[in-house]
Amino acid sequence: MKLAIVLVALVIGSLIFHFMSPWWFTPIASNWHNIDLTINITFWVTGIVFVAVNLFLAYVVYRYRYDKNKRSLYQPENKKLEGWLTVITALGVAAMLAPGLIVWGDFVTVPDNADEIEVVGQQWQWGYRFPGGDKQLGKTAARFISEENPFGLDPTDEAGQDDIIVDSNEIHLPINRPVKVLLRSKDVLHNFAVPQFRVKMDLVPGTVSYLWFEPTRVGKFDILCMELCGIAHHAMRGKVIVDSEQDFNDWLNLQPTFAQTQHGAKGDPIAGQALYAVCSSCHGQQGEGNVALHAPNLNGQFSWYLTRQLQYYKQGVRGTHKDDSFGQQMAAMAAVLQDDKAIKDVVAYINTFPKQEHVATIEGNPEKGRSLYVTCGACHGKKGEGKFSLNAPRLAGVQDWYIKQQLNNFKLGYRGSHEQDNYGAQMILMAKMLSSEKAMDDLVSYLNTL
Repeated sequence: MKLAIVLVALVIGSLIFHFMSPWWFTPIASNWHNIDLTINITFWVTGIVFVAVNLFLAYVVYRYRYDKNKRSLYQPENKKLEGWLTVITALGVAAMLAPGLIVWGDFVTVPDNADEIEVVGQQWQWGYRFPGGDKQLGKTAARFISEENPFGLDPTDEAGQDDIIVDSNEIHLPINRPVKVLLRSKDVLHNFAVPQFRVKMDLVPGTVSYLWFEPTRVGKFDILCMELCGIAHHAMRGKVIVDSEQDFNDWLNLQPTFAQTQHGAKGDPIAGQALYAVCSSCHGQQGEGNVALHAPNLNGQFSWYLTRQLQYYKQGVRGTHKDDSFGQQMAAMAAVLQDDKAIKDVVAYINTFPKQEHVATIEGNPEKGRSLYVTCGACHGKKGEGKFSLNAPRLAGVQDWYIKQQLNNFKLGYRGSHEQDNYGAQMILMAKMLSSEKAMDDLVSYLNTL
């Protein structure tokens, strides 16, 4: 009797939770209403079966409960019952599969008038590519991937010279225009998903998959990776912003073409020497850093990382938090560099500085720090050498007090909380894994040994 009551309570509780739950579909923002319909049909079919089976089980438990005055009836076969169960089950399965097959047929059939874009996934970022004036995407190959060509476009392919490169987690799309999304991975298996659009598809290394949709609502929507792709999988997020036609065109016109990213002037260290005069008052004549002025050493760091940080300071992505007083100072200094050419020149001059040894200023337990660094090493390298492919800067040789300061800044949200800081958002999550100041001291003590 008790089991029968529990089964009935389970059914009632499940129904209440289903219909009263606040966790339901996000409001749809694309043309794929049929996907919602298909899922709802599956819910109804499986829901009816769940209720029927469990109520029948409760009835059987109660009706045929033990009674010493009754004798069980053994009936090994019931062809009539088996026939009905087979027919009903077949109808239920068909009711679930048929709509899905119809929708899948539509999902893989792209309209002839659809725009075509490319989404590139890598640990743990998104990137995007639009065709240029020729309406044709250029060829790509893994052998062409480099710091200057992160998308791996074939530099000899004329069709790719005018391709528009969006090296950011954020993409804009025009409303009410169908778009075919080509999906390519640079490293491991990823999955491109926009819940509000009801679309998702795997990115498989070595091949190009696709999906299509038509945005129907202006707004900002989440892009998620729904395939476990590594230690920072949970932080592999992006945004798709659906604009009016005019706003989309204005945004697209601001993005560089592939040719522009390749043919820009390289940094001139001689010109950079004059520009560095302002920087040297804090960072030292040869980028050795100054702890008294909270200025880290610059020598030995990657050019692409220094360039990005200077751009972040100029753009207000970094150094604008009200509690980041040292970042605010740097933002003012970075503003002295008028344009990207000036930034390249300064970085080129910094690259001429010799590497220098630094004295440890923090005492911790390097052995404990070694175990803590396992997580960090997945991006920054086993020896703290940094990895361009993961957008992770070098840590070996960076002053320990500065690393600890930045870890605190990430934990407190002084750094990485700006919506345009694609990589800082990941570091906030990683820094919060260090539960105490002692853990930070142990970690940076281990970094001092690399």
